[in-house]
Amino acid sequence: MSRALITVDTTSGVPPWRQIHDQIVRVAGGPLLPAGSRLPTIRQLAGDLGLAAGTVARAYRELEAAGITRTARRLGTVVQERTGPAPDLLRVAAAEYLARARELGADLEAALEAVRAEY
Repeated sequence: MSRALITVDTTSGVPPWRQIHDQIVRVAGGPLLPAGSRLPTIRQLAGDLGLAAGTVARAYRELEAAGITRTARRLGTVVQERTGPAPDLLRVAAAEYLARARELGADLEAALEAVRAEY
C-alpha cells in the first residue's frame, strides 16, 4: 500500500485515526488494496503521515476489530478476505458530515435541510 492512498487533514474536525480507518475501509478488498495486501508498519505509516504512532495504532486496532485486517507477528497487518457485506460507507460518510456540521454549530434540522437542498 502506498502512502499516497492515505491522506490526513488535521483541520477537518475528523480525528486522524478515523480518517486513516475510513480510507482503508473504502479501498480494502478492492483493486487498490486487495485481500492479502500488507499494510505499512505502524511506525512507517505514522512517520509518512507525520502522526504519532498511537494514532495509527488505534486505526489499525479498529480495522482489526471490524474484521477488515488481521495482524500476525510474522506477516504484519494484512487485509482480510471479505466474507460478509461491505462496510456501510454511506454511514461512514454521514458520520463525517455530522461531525463537520456540529463543528460549524448546526443542529440536526439544519444539517438535514442542507442535505435535502443538495440532494
